[in-house]
Amino acid sequence: MRWWRVVGLLSGTSMDGIDVVAAEMRLDGETIELRPLGDRTLDYPADLREDLLAALPPGTLDAETFCRLDTRVGRCFAEAALLGVDLAGGEADFVSSLGQTIYHWVEGGRAHGTLQIGQPAWIAEATGLPVISDLRTRDVAASGHGAPLAGVLDSLWLGDPGFQWKSGTGVPLKSGTGVPLKSGTPDTPVALNIGGISNIAVVGGPEPLAYDTGPGNALIDLAAQQRTGKPQDTDGALAASGTVREDLLTILLDDEYYRLPAPKSTGKEHFNSAYLARALDELGDPVSDADLLATLTELTARTVADACRAEGAGRVVVAGGGVRNPVLLAALRRQLDVPVLLSDDLGMPADSKEALLTALLGFLTWNGLPGNTPGTTGAAGPRVLGSITPGATGLRLPEPATTQPRRLIMRSAATN
Repeated sequence: MRWWRVVGLLSGTSMDGIDVVAAEMRLDGETIELRPLGDRTLDYPADLREDLLAALPPGTLDAETFCRLDTRVGRCFAEAALLGVDLAGGEADFVSSLGQTIYHWVEGGRAHGTLQIGQPAWIAEATGLPVISDLRTRDVAASGHGAPLAGVLDSLWLGDPGFQWKSGTGVPLKSGTGVPLKSGTPDTPVALNIGGISNIAVVGGPEPLAYDTGPGNALIDLAAQQRTGKPQDTDGALAASGTVREDLLTILLDDEYYRLPAPKSTGKEHFNSAYLARALDELGDPVSDADLLATLTELTARTVADACRAEGAGRVVVAGGGVRNPVLLAALRRQLDVPVLLSDDLGMPADSKEALLTALLGFLTWNGLPGNTPGTTGAAGPRVLGSITPGATGLRLPEPATTQPRRLIMRSAATN
């Protein structure tokens, strides 16, 4: 039972930088053990982030610009990978990269394609390590959405019947609202990630279910940039000073996406500047900066809560950048009458959870195991995901595992 040292990399739909994690993993029968070794975020240079955001719809992207962006992002990912190797103590076995999503093609309720940039060759050349990348496309080719892939981690981590809902001290956890679980009600865990787009994973049932619920920080960040020149509404301060405009909220909620059945996925191809401009044009009346941010924050909380209620959530475990917005978190807790916990409370760092997911996906591919859960993406069946770029030496993979994992156990770095 060898421990493999993995570097995980990704940049989410917020496009503000690259999340980096180093972790050790090993496979023991049906159990994956995971030890985080460290995490960081490498910010994109300001001009690169501006160019990436400009390339999103309704912008256009020609071949020359695409090539330049792909190379610049690849070099940034290579720099991030070197940082990850340092976090791993100077040695790692391979790198897993989800890259930077630049377009996610969904039409008629089906994903037809997905595009991530950040060529793995730059990473392999910089580190000398094998790189597992392009982790979404195989799922899309198998009639899945290629997203959200977080259901794989969440079903292994929270879906195990033996999971202990306690903190590291052994003290039973309490929700931020102090609401206990109601006697006799199903305790269905729902894992929520609030990034640029929000997604949930319903775990513990016969088959996991996961899907994008709609905007997370995407519209909030967009409005903050447009109205204040700042990339985000730090701590939700502007939203806290405003009032929710129910007339605008009604327009925003009247979106066909929220009525689509799962599995489903979305992105900034839909929830973008043109989308927001159309809603404001339909409203007709001017909206103050503070009221706009308050309304968009409420939109995220409302749509997430609606999805959680629809799936019979008994408790909600939140991760992603949205947990650092206290106004958004408070709005979500007002909308739900079940415990809302932070993943940090359960041993999973909220800020690096997606990077740990990336490392896990690479680990599964490295061991010849499927990295998708068909119930979460809609794929026709389980598939080994991604492509592997060799490092400085010949590629030597371990013998493929013969047992599908059923649980993931988090270990501290000091645990042997």
